Amino acid sequence: MAASALREIERLRKELRRHERLYYVLDRPEISDAEYDALMRTLQSLEQAHPDLVTPDSPTQRVGGKPREGFVKVRHSSAMLSLDNALNDGELREFDHRVNELLRGAPYQYVAELKLDGLSMAAHYEDGQFRLAVTRGDGLTGEDVTENARTIRSLPLRVKPAFPRFEVRGEVMMTRRAFHRLNEERQLLGLPLYANPRNSAAGSLRILDPSITAARQLEFHTYFVLVDGAPAYPSHWQSLEALDSMGFKVNPNRALVQNVEELREFCRKWEERRDSLPYEIDGIVAKVDSVGQQQALGWTAKAPRWAIAFKFPARQAETTLEGIEVQVGRTGALTPVARLRPVIVSGVTVANATLHNEDEIRRLDLHIGDRVVLERSGDVIPKILRVASPGPRDIPFEMPDRCPVCQSEVVRAEGEAARRCLNTNCPARLKESVRHFAARGVMEIDGMGDALVEQLVNAGIVKNVADLYSLNLATLTGLQRMGEKSASKILANIEASKNRPLARVLTGLGIPFVGERTASFLADAFGDLDAIAQAGADTLKGVEEVGPKVAESIQRFFHEPNNRQLIERLRRAGLQFTGTVNRAQAGPLKGMTFVLTGTLPNLTREEAKTRIEAAGGKVAGSVSRKTSFVVAGQEAGSKLDKARELGIAVLDERQLLDMAGAPEAGNAPNLST
Repeated sequence: MAASALREIERLRKELRRHERLYYVLDRPEISDAEYDALMRTLQSLEQAHPDLVTPDSPTQRVGGKPREGFVKVRHSSAMLSLDNALNDGELREFDHRVNELLRGAPYQYVAELKLDGLSMAAHYEDGQFRLAVTRGDGLTGEDVTENARTIRSLPLRVKPAFPRFEVRGEVMMTRRAFHRLNEERQLLGLPLYANPRNSAAGSLRILDPSITAARQLEFHTYFVLVDGAPAYPSHWQSLEALDSMGFKVNPNRALVQNVEELREFCRKWEERRDSLPYEIDGIVAKVDSVGQQQALGWTAKAPRWAIAFKFPARQAETTLEGIEVQVGRTGALTPVARLRPVIVSGVTVANATLHNEDEIRRLDLHIGDRVVLERSGDVIPKILRVASPGPRDIPFEMPDRCPVCQSEVVRAEGEAARRCLNTNCPARLKESVRHFAARGVMEIDGMGDALVEQLVNAGIVKNVADLYSLNLATLTGLQRMGEKSASKILANIEASKNRPLARVLTGLGIPFVGERTASFLADAFGDLDAIAQAGADTLKGVEEVGPKVAESIQRFFHEPNNRQLIERLRRAGLQFTGTVNRAQAGPLKGMTFVLTGTLPNLTREEAKTRIEAAGGKVAGSVSRKTSFVVAGQEAGSKLDKARELGIAVLDERQLLDMAGAPEAGNAPNLST
């Protein structure tokens, strides 16, 4: 039975990999989404029945695992340098002239490629299996984003290996269609819109929860293949062809050009055609094809001498600023939006532009009636660059000191750019507040999806999160597409949420800067919601990871009358407002704070954290003078450097386990700093 199951599992994996390549790499699907999903479900069922046969490169393993608490720093095999720019034909000719002089007249050719507007990433393979993904970072050290990269369907988890160990480099990007869909979803949720596909791709790759990255539909286009940090083939064109044959996504819009005139023609062609592409480009990259000639040309401190990025000119227009409106986001942040006299910019009519915050308005010295210069590159949200000519300047703009939606108090905390509405019941914030409150990892009210939240809020049934505890069967079954069975399950889940611990309740309140970790520290330190609400700033700042900014935010939240009324309603509903003070009253690590960095030989990050907390210690996310020890594994990053800088003792895994399991002082390990 096991042998036949293995054969069927391997057959399904091979078939699914083939269809992934056809769909996500070659854009030539042969089956429908439903047929693909059916194959995937069959494989998932077989793997669930035979968990010992699950492998990391299985198509079912693209998304999995819990959200991470942070990203580990990883040093690159060789520097990932940025490119020098050529902003016009003259600068492109100057680059070519330098190449010709340095090569002393030897013949050379360029590979011309589209400059994709995304985020650089390196993916490492061993024996044909994907093992590691690292962002560009500062060019020498990046962040380990392996679990997030695994969700990118155009990044193969298994390839036919050309080398035992190799690395591919490329660009993580988001198509215009995926970008528009993401912003439409955020607009429905009342969240701030992303400015452009590049920022969206970068943010999506660095989200701590891989399941969110998976939903963003990123793509990975490759352009380098390296072995031990050096080019694997004698020419760049050969590298692109090899990547293509191995199953990686390589942009087909590339060419070998023999001279700078052909290069200029390639640039002109794609500047005219850029809007026809399904993704953003902001120029053309030209690279000397021969790797031997690349090495002869060498590098400056910041960029290779054998490559250049020809940047397309920005697309701009002038119009009049007719007004400034203020929108309220999920967290209560007030965002000014410019209302413009409609103007066509690169084929699109633009009537609005975000102004981000009041500091941006002051920086630009904007007044209603001014003529302003707009810039829009492809599908980027328009941005006001500067004032072209002042208007009458008799209509000054001031940010409101009351929320424009609910008229509650608005504050701007020290060090923050945005003003915030403090009222959690503000209609502009409500839908997302309910979603956050009901989310997994918070109050975990399964079934409280987007469609249900929309109906409950739009109908005025839920005016704040406490109203969830007043819902009944008749109310729910009166909503669209809500049967009695589903409604009963949701009501049972709401009832079960009353047993969530204090830390979850605190997280669910949505206090700015108080996430899951901070809420946990607060619950452990005080053991009572009322004690947190009444605590002074100095008392709050004595809690792990609570600084002046967080303490002020907590005090502001509990000072707001609407928030106090909300808390009283939640109390009457029966939620848990008390807990146990301190996770561990005693233990060999009591009173000590640890920071984990790098990969430990035997323990996962979560297992190490559990060991520390079980022995009475605390785990923090960053190194400070309050840190007792840093526990360092392989590829330890900047946290280790910070520990050494501050003279904080550094432990390895064995030393940590010795401390956690040995309360006697005589068993303390030898420490290195």
